[in-house]
Amino acid sequence: APLIFLQNELQRERYALSASLDNARHLGLRVTVEDAKCIQANAFIQAEIFQEFSVQEESVMFRVSLSVLLDCLTIFGTSSLPGTSTALRMCYRGYGHPLMLFLEEGGVVTVCKIHTQEPDELLDFDFCSTKVVNKIILQSEGLREAFAELDMTSEVLQITMSPDKPYFRLSTFGNAGSAHVDYPRDSDLMEAFHCNQTQTNRYKISLLKPSTKALALSCKVSIRTDAQGFLSLQYMIRNEDGQICFVEYYCCPDENITEAEL
Repeated sequence: APLIFLQNELQRERYALSASLDNARHLGLRVTVEDAKCIQANAFIQAEIFQEFSVQEESVMFRVSLSVLLDCLTIFGTSSLPGTSTALRMCYRGYGHPLMLFLEEGGVVTVCKIHTQEPDELLDFDFCSTKVVNKIILQSEGLREAFAELDMTSEVLQITMSPDKPYFRLSTFGNAGSAHVDYPRDSDLMEAFHCNQTQTNRYKISLLKPSTKALALSCKVSIRTDAQGFLSLQYMIRNEDGQICFVEYYCCPDENITEAEL
């Protein structure tokens, strides 16, 4: 049963945000963000992470302005004072009603009402496991180091995945020239390596940069591609209590690379 938050198309916002409750009584919350119909991010939050999680209806869907939602969530500021934290209770009574946010910090309670609208249709990347051509699982530390070494003035990030050398390569083409970071399949950072064919694809760095926030919090990352070069980045994040969440990014390839261009 989906619960969806999406931006108002009439407002000047780049992103669309949705949250869906898929079998919510047992699984939890899925939050989806899209940008320019080229990238989609999904955050999966387990029901057990919430102190209280209750869904009464089979299907609940609506959209709200993402910028308004974020302003409400950060109404006490982006960082809490030492020894304090912000508590959130989110309620929705049903079709036509506003989304209610109750935020409490240091004994102060703020109530926000956000106007809801009809949801838009989300992109379907159709990234099922049977269509995955190449897949690796890497410790996030290795990817963080690579992003620190590569030239982020480049417009694109080129990813090569192959059953043969260089196995897994990240490349940029910035102001300082070309830069490459290679990972052998027997690297200590490599936890799984399943590559069936050589693929080289480019992705706009501007689309991938938002994913670095999830990368900074994650401990492992799964990198997958399908036959068309669509990219899936799935980050595994463990919170302070040891509970697991996942954030997944789907990104369209910027262009196809032929052997003559490599």
